Amino acid sequence: MAVNEMHQRIWQVLGQIPPGKVVTYGQVAELAGLAGKSRMVGRCLGQLPEGSRLPWHRVINAQGKISLPVGSEGYDRQVGRLQEEGVVVLNGRVKLSEFRWQP
Repeated sequence: MAVNEMHQRIWQVLGQIPPGKVVTYGQVAELAGLAGKSRMVGRCLGQLPEGSRLPWHRVINAQGKISLPVGSEGYDRQVGRLQEEGVVVLNGRVKLSEFRWQP
């Protein structure tokens, strides 16, 4: 499968995540039919075009943590967007039992 096709699958999953919910990188990979490719999901998100409307901010790691470095512009933007949607973020962590999307 070509990288472009894998990115398309990842973007399709991203577009389905509802506001106020989060998913893990591994969950996105699984839903996209790319089990075991969570790192690819991270790389794909890092390559989203500037101004993309896909909700990249709703993707966190398997421990419920934001993966971007604390204090970075991206970290602050992700926390802010999640909080605007009603997701509680404490010390860079989201309670997966409460906010995880289960399609």
